[in-house]
Amino acid sequence: MKSLEDLSKIREEAISEMGIHDNSKDIRIVVGMATCGISAGAKPVFQALNDEIKTRNLKNVKVIQTGCIGVCRFEPIIEIYDAGKEKVTYIEMTPEKARKVISEHIVNGNVIDDYTIGNVK
Repeated sequence: MKSLEDLSKIREEAISEMGIHDNSKDIRIVVGMATCGISAGAKPVFQALNDEIKTRNLKNVKVIQTGCIGVCRFEPIIEIYDAGKEKVTYIEMTPEKARKVISEHIVNGNVIDDYTIGNVK
């Protein structure tokens, strides 16, 4: 980085990668990647989500990382944000569950209630 223009370009690229710009066609999948999430297995979940999205060539789905979501005992946690719909929070994720979330929820539009935080008893 040698100039203010270089810094501005880096900023715009970072904003674009994080999915901050409003794009109502995009679905954002947020993965809790604080220490609690990572120690519970969030990295393989993050990778499985990205691999499945790439395999299915889903251009409107972005997977991003965040810090602690706030309910550490349910990690790994992912949250799905889809414009015009309620946020869905999936808990105790595994790579296998993550792939199923892509196929059932993202591709077919069916929330997997058994994986959601609303299913906690």
